[in-house]
Formats: sequence, C-alpha cells, structure tokens
Amino acid sequence: MYKYLFFTCVFLTFLSLSAKAQNDNSLITLEEIYEKETYRQKSFGPVRWMKDNRGYSTLEDNPEYGEKDIVRYSVPDGDRRVLVSAEQLIPEGGDTPLKIADYEWSHDNEKLLIFTNTRRVWRYHTRGDYWVLDLQSGELMQLGKSVERTTMKFAKFSPDDSRVAYVSNRNIYVEHLDTGQIRQITHDGGDDIINGTFDWVYEEELSLRDGFRWSPDGQHIAYWQSNTQGVGTFYMINNIDSVYSQPIPLPYPKVGTTNPAVKIGVVAADGGQPRWFDIPGDPRNNYLARMDFVPNTNQVMIQQLNRLQNRNRVWIADILTMEFENIMTERDDAFLDIHDDTIWMDDNQYFTWTSERDGWRHLYKISKDGSDAKLITRGEFDIVNVVQIDKENNYVYYIATKEDYTERYLYRSSLSGNEDPERITPAASEGQHAYQMTANSKWAIHTYQNRNTPNRISLISLPDHREVRVLEGNEELKQKVDALNINYKEFFRIDIGEVILDAWMMKPANFDPGKKYPVIFYVYGEPAGSTVQNNWGGRRDLFHYYLAQQGYIVISVDNRGTKVPRGRAWRKSIYGQIGILATHDQAKAAKAIFDRYPYVDSSRVGMWGWSGGGQMTLNCLFKYPDIYHTGIALAFVSDQRLYDTIYQERYMGLPSENEEGYHDGSPINFAENLEGNLMIMHGTADDNVHYQSFEMLVDELIKHDKYFSMMSYPMRTHSISERPNTSLHLRKSMVRYWKNNLPAGGK
Repeated sequence: MYKYLFFTCVFLTFLSLSAKAQNDNSLITLEEIYEKETYRQKSFGPVRWMKDNRGYSTLEDNPEYGEKDIVRYSVPDGDRRVLVSAEQLIPEGGDTPLKIADYEWSHDNEKLLIFTNTRRVWRYHTRGDYWVLDLQSGELMQLGKSVERTTMKFAKFSPDDSRVAYVSNRNIYVEHLDTGQIRQITHDGGDDIINGTFDWVYEEELSLRDGFRWSPDGQHIAYWQSNTQGVGTFYMINNIDSVYSQPIPLPYPKVGTTNPAVKIGVVAADGGQPRWFDIPGDPRNNYLARMDFVPNTNQVMIQQLNRLQNRNRVWIADILTMEFENIMTERDDAFLDIHDDTIWMDDNQYFTWTSERDGWRHLYKISKDGSDAKLITRGEFDIVNVVQIDKENNYVYYIATKEDYTERYLYRSSLSGNEDPERITPAASEGQHAYQMTANSKWAIHTYQNRNTPNRISLISLPDHREVRVLEGNEELKQKVDALNINYKEFFRIDIGEVILDAWMMKPANFDPGKKYPVIFYVYGEPAGSTVQNNWGGRRDLFHYYLAQQGYIVISVDNRGTKVPRGRAWRKSIYGQIGILATHDQAKAAKAIFDRYPYVDSSRVGMWGWSGGGQMTLNCLFKYPDIYHTGIALAFVSDQRLYDTIYQERYMGLPSENEEGYHDGSPINFAENLEGNLMIMHGTADDNVHYQSFEMLVDELIKHDKYFSMMSYPMRTHSISERPNTSLHLRKSMVRYWKNNLPAGGK
C-alpha cells in the first residue's frame, strides 16, 4: 500500500515537473525565434523630416483599408495630421491601396513618390514600381507605363519636381509629370552594358546601387556605365524548380581576374548623345567609387580608387566642358575606406573629408583646390560617421566613442577645429545611439539600444538631448526577454600579450562557478564587421541565449583588424594576412580565457561563424586542433582566390604579389590537419560566396580521409533564409550537432 502510494506520488511529481518544463515560459525555443517571431523588434517609420523642420512624416496602419496612411506629426506639440490616407493610394479601377515599401517627398513637399511591388536584387529590394501622388490635385499617377513592370529602380524627382528619372532594364528614362511623356535617354544598356546602376561586385563591395544624379539645374544627368564584357561568368545551378536544371549566369570577377570597365558620362535630360569623362587610368584596374554634384554648379566630384585601393584620386569635373582636375590624392600603406561624409561649405570653396592620415579616423575641412586641409575633430579617437553639419551654428554632429569601443555616442565639434569635442548623448545611457536630425539640427529621431534594451525610438530636442516623447519603446519585447531565464552577455577584456581584446560571455541560466562548462566561440574576425558590440543582438543573441540555456558558455572575441573604432593601426594590422593574424589572436584569446576562468572546460571547445566567420572557424579548427574540438562553418570562403576582386584584394593585395598570404590565409590548404568534429553548411544559390567554395573543401577533406558532416540548402543564398522553414531547420541542425558532438552542461 505504502509502496503504491510512494510510486504514485513520484509518478505524479514527475508528471507535474514535466508539464512545468513543457510550459515554462522562461525557456526560449527555436520555434519562437525563427518561426513564430515571438521576439521580433518593432520599428518606427520610415521617417522623413519635412522641409519646414517643424514636423516629420511616418507610416501608420489604416485599419479600414489594411495598408498604411502617411501622417505628419508636428514638433514639439505632437499634433497629428493625415497627409495621405490609404484610400488616396487606391489606383483608378482598383479596390486595394498601394503597399508602400518606401516613399520620398518632392523638394517642395507637394508631391509624393511611392515605391511598391518590389523585388530583390541580390541583397536588397531595389526594383519594383513607382507612383506619384499630387497632394494638391489628389491625382495618383503610375510611372513607367511603357516599361516592363517591376523593373524600375532609383526613381527621383528632378530639382524643380516637374519630372522623375529612373532606371529600367539597364537604361535611364525621364518622365514628365504634367504630360506623362516618357523619354529614354540611354539606349545601349543590356547584355554587357549597364547604365545608371551597377554589376554585382560594385554593389556588394562599394555599396553602389543608385548610379545616376540629376544636375542641380535639372538640365543633365550624370551617370555610371559598366561594361562587364570580359568578366568571368560564374554559373549557379537551380536543380529544384524544374525537371531540367537551369543555369544562372553571374558575371563575377574573382581575385586577380578581369574587372568590369566603368566610366562616368553626362547626357541631356531631354536626350541626346552622351559625353564621357576621360579619367586617366585603366577603367578595369581603377574604381570610380563615388560621384556627386557640387551644389548649385555644373561640376561633379569623382573619387577614383586604384585597384589595390590604397590611393584615392579626387577629381573635380565640369559636365559642360568635360574638363577635369585632380584636386587631392589620399594614400595609405595598406588600404583606404570610402566614406560618404563630403559636405560642401563656404560657397563651395571648402568640403568635409574623412581621413586616417593622423592615425585616427577624423573629419577635415579641405579647400576646393586641395591646398588647405584643417582638422575639425581632434583627439585620439575615431569618428564612426557624420550625422549632420550645422553650417548656421558652425558645428558638425557625429557618432564616436572615446572610452569604450563597444559603444556609440553623439558628439559635436566646432567646424573651426579650435574646440574640444562635446559629448551630446547623456553620460548615463551606456550602449549605442543613432540619430536622424532635422536640417537645422534642432530635433532628432533618436534610437537607443544596448545588450538588454531593444530599440527605444524617441523624439528629442538638441543640443540639450531632451526626450520629448517616445515613438516606439519596445517595452513589451523587453518584458518578454527580461522574463526569460537568461544571463545577459557580460563584456570583458582579455590580454593576449600583444594587445588587449574586447569580448563578451553568456553563461548558462543556472550557472555554477564550481562546475566546468563547454564553450562555444562565436566568431567573425574580418574587417567588414564586429561581433563585440553593446547593442541589441536580435535573433543572433537570442540563439546564443538558447545555447546557454542548454548548458553552454558562449563567448565572442573581436580580434585585431575587426571593424571597430580603435584607430588606423588596429584596423590596418590585418593587411595582407586575412585568416592569419585573426586566427592567431583568437587562439591566444582562447588560451587566456581558459587560464582566467576555471569554469570554462578547455576539453570541450567549439566555434562557429558565418561567411568570414565560417572561414575563421575552419582556420581555427585546422590550425589549432589542440584548442578547438568541434566547429560549424556556414557560407565560408575556403580558398581566398575564389572570392571577388574588390573585397579580397583590398585587404590582401594581388595574389601575384602576396602568394604566401593567400595560401596561409585559406583554410583549404590546412584541411589535412582536421582532428575534431566539423559540420559545414552552405546555400547552393549563394551569389556572394559560391557553393564552389564548399565543394572544393569537401573534395580536399575526402582526399585526406577526413570525416565530417555537411548540409546543403538548395537554392538558398548567402543568408540561407529563403523558402519555407529554412532558418528554423538550419538552427535545429546546428543545435543537434552541438549536442551530439560537444556535450552540454556543467561537470
């Protein structure tokens, strides 16, 4: 009897505990992160400041029509007025409003340009359809009726708002809004010729997509033209959408091969023969990285990088005479970054320029002839980006960090350069801050975040940084995550002898410092990014918190060369040795962490990374098998010669001049050293890092009789996110591999 009661009580207790575990809201699930999107962060906007600097427009739901109204809020009182209702965006003969993907106001704020029905081009939705709404007459007009649907790109008003120019199928068009007349002003686009936009490599590595500019008087259009003839074609294969495979050709210049030839021309806005600037230098071995008009002139400023990207020649060119002059040349022993911080001042006699010439990334004021350069932001710190230049009050506002490289704050400096920087962001708000300011610098949309605070978006006044009202606080999301049984990531610094590195650690939910836990290092490690930042990490951090709940310690370390504001020497140290110096730093950091933290189990060590982080994971496993025992590498470059010219040559030079660096930085050359557990994952439609890189590594591992696991995702790109259930499946596959090969939990 008592035995029966005992076992009955035990059984009921077990059921109770099981039910509690199954319904424990303090535990994260992968389904909540990747399928239900329980922890999705809310946004606000997109916001557009109005011409009068006294209000902003944004999008809000219209419950009656199921789409968006465009509303205006006045500052500082917050008065709300519907500028454009969803009902006004119903095309004639239709019953559904246009779905607004993006919108722009005309210069006089009396017309609205709407981007809708969009399609993705490589990474971003940059093509679709455009409409114009006249706020005075209420007329809604579809643009480009005679061009192919969903092919239109980068539409923008002429300076007098009477016309709109756009790109369709590699040619530029100008449309008159009063008559609807469409004039095609370039005619040679198609096949190898691209007008007004760019090929894959310029878009990916120079962030160039919109490839034309209206002249200030509206009489001309200056534009880039790319010729991809001679560029090697890489073929991706679609094996799943048809009975027969379908090749997908992609002109893609791999390291050391032929680049597209790019030039800049000018054509009358009413059509005619284009004229071309004869900028010196082989167009296939130089990059025309930036081009914009000098305000209220017929001149453009052109930035020309050489192929090694260690010299930037700045030209001023006249679109009427086609004459040009080299006003300045920036050089670096390693590589140069392109910045978009050029603002003209003092009746166009001076412009702002970002440079690392004194060892830190600073803003300079430079005369139009290049003869006079004056430092504006002085001190041993880097500016991250310029937010606004207040010419009337003689200030530049910018994002920087002077104490902690994981944080970002708003500062301002006098344009005279004679005063010390003034911090505008309050001292108590540790984390990262971003600002969208009015033209007169009196108001801003402020976004604040840190490791345990999702985006808090508010209206503030400046320069006092007073919060007027919260626009989106994400309080519900914060409450959900705060209620989870997690330990937020802890930041620390680790001394590896040569340098001190920033890092963070996530500990298991019920952490016991007397036990030893397996560790998973999350890595990127390349110059394009940083993983150790005091920001809201979104799904990536939630995935790591999930791993911590399973009984892992998760750590991330920023090695030398990562994209952080630690000065030129830090960023350029990686030159010529991608995958070499970073691997060294990561290994030394791991050993230092083992020595400092006794609860880290050095016998159970894993690493994972994506893209450059996948390459790093492979390099660490192959070069330091005594440290790293299990790794998951996604969408990786196995051989640096397989990647594109602009990115890889920027940081490694030409393969003919750095043969040893290319060899030693490529994990495929060390695959024979694999001793631990390895899972590799890749999308077969990856236009960025080709599936070829995956297959070549597989071939090399087989050759050396190395055993590993692999997962291919058909017709998924570099993000491995397309098609149903992909993201959830990928993460479940990763977790299963960790649990099977890197046992979780404290011992």
